[in-house]
Amino acid sequence: MYTIYQIGTVTTDRKDAVDDYWGEVTSIIEMDERFDESCLDGIDSFSHLEIIYLFHLVDDNKIQYGARHPRNNPEWPKAGIFAQRGKNRPNKLGATIVQLLKREGRIIHVTGLDAIDGTPVIDIKPVMKEFLPAEEVKQPAWASELMMNYWK
Repeated sequence: MYTIYQIGTVTTDRKDAVDDYWGEVTSIIEMDERFDESCLDGIDSFSHLEIIYLFHLVDDNKIQYGARHPRNNPEWPKAGIFAQRGKNRPNKLGATIVQLLKREGRIIHVTGLDAIDGTPVIDIKPVMKEFLPAEEVKQPAWASELMMNYWK
């Protein structure tokens, strides 16, 4: 058994978990008050961050453990929950790479975070080129179709 604590909270205009149009969304992440602002020292030397967060509003009864059609679209093949990025995951964890706009003390401003207002942040990591895939990224056609409007 593990215990994971929230380190911050998302503030944004997005109140609902809508499937598309996250690209222009700006969000603020405020660190929990138990963290001194020095926890973010040096973060503004990175252009992008990876935000790990909790899908806190997902009902336990809607968690997926097997395969399903992504977005419940029968035109796409069934894929296991770990072969898609849906929010109804067993541990309710989301991860997104965002652009860092600025830092102000214990607050960071980002764009492209697909999390709604009030979302608990579990971790923040700087994006380093060396952690990105060196090889070409491969994915099925349905994934590209699903993501067509996600970041617009």
